[in-house]
Amino acid sequence: MFTELLGEGKILIFDGGFGTQLAQRGAKPGGESNITSPGVVEDVHKAYIAAGSNVIITNTFCMNRYYMASNGVNGSVEEINRAGVEIARRAAGGRAAVMGDIGPTGKLLKPIGELTEDEMYEAFSEQAAALASAGVDGFIIETMISLKEAVVAVRACKDAAKLPIAASMTYATARDGGRTTMGDKAAACAAELEKAGADVLGSNCGDLDPQEVAIVVASYRSVSNLPVLVEPNAGKPKLDENDKAVYEMKPGDFAEGVKACIAAGARLLGGCCGTTPDHIRALVEMVSAM
Repeated sequence: MFTELLGEGKILIFDGGFGTQLAQRGAKPGGESNITSPGVVEDVHKAYIAAGSNVIITNTFCMNRYYMASNGVNGSVEEINRAGVEIARRAAGGRAAVMGDIGPTGKLLKPIGELTEDEMYEAFSEQAAALASAGVDGFIIETMISLKEAVVAVRACKDAAKLPIAASMTYATARDGGRTTMGDKAAACAAELEKAGADVLGSNCGDLDPQEVAIVVASYRSVSNLPVLVEPNAGKPKLDENDKAVYEMKPGDFAEGVKACIAAGARLLGGCCGTTPDHIRALVEMVSAM
């Protein structure tokens, strides 16, 4: 379904933040809720579909063997990822495409870190295989700060199934057209991810507001003709009295900022931290009024 939607060339609306939505409904943020609170996970998906999302993302972010072990997640990679797809499929009911969410391992590659490329590839392959066998329409690799890790993930997904792959990086600054915390420039990321086999280039999360993400989109478009996905946060994070990051950008302001991304060449739109069904509804209304 995602391939067909992508081929139509229209603007597509993804969903928004998930963990905070789970927490607001009394469930534990993260993939473990696919097992412990499946009804709540389904309710969040349905809220985004009701807001106008054409594409929803499974609640499987970072549900790979390394992240799960480091963060004490109960359950197996197969069990949690399969459950995430089944819940999303049930919620979608054929009204929206379902993308399998793959996030970072939380580890660094050698020589800086402890993992070899083969070990990282195996972890991504395991998760991608579970998502594919459960019936996703494609993969979304997101919140990547390391281009090398993102490329490994793309290769693993490409080998796991003949499904479209969206690869999304996270940028710490808009300088030089966008740079990750690892120093990778956005244009270089676009070129390398396309070479590895990505079908969609993305930017999500990070320290940029929606209008600054438009700078990254322009960098991508300068070196690639692949479709571009943007999932900005609801503005830049601020710390509350408990030193917890909060996002205060209102839905209308968020949509207005994303309009700059469309002008720069993005046509797949969604949200990340701090965004809600109201933010997605504002995107839908903004696109309808264009």
